[in-house]
Amino acid sequence: MEIIQKVVVKQILTETSKQELIEYYTEQKRQIEQECDQLHFEQKKMERKSKFQPERVADYFTHELEVRREKKKLIQFQMEQLEVLELGSEIREREMETIIEVQVGDKWDKSIFDKTIVVRDGIIVEIR
Repeated sequence: MEIIQKVVVKQILTETSKQELIEYYTEQKRQIEQECDQLHFEQKKMERKSKFQPERVADYFTHELEVRREKKKLIQFQMEQLEVLELGSEIREREMETIIEVQVGDKWDKSIFDKTIVVRDGIIVEIR
């Protein structure tokens, strides 16, 4: 029988992966800033068109802008943490699902479910 299991993927921090993460976070921040600019534009447009309930329009856009500000703060925090981490540190990159085969007589314990894939510069170096 096959079952679906979650597997943690960890990345070993190297100069290359650190630079890639910095570029990724920088791009994410730029995209969020672009979304905020677009939201400001849309808000002005809606305020001019909507004579009814302008406070609802303002509330909606205020909420959307706040959500993006929080995302931007989180990305900034992640960038700061990345600067502090030493090379060789393991970073949890993502969680994936995999299919495993189980049979009658297999041991059903924690070890069957605690699987981790360790990657260094895009190459799997260990499966735990």
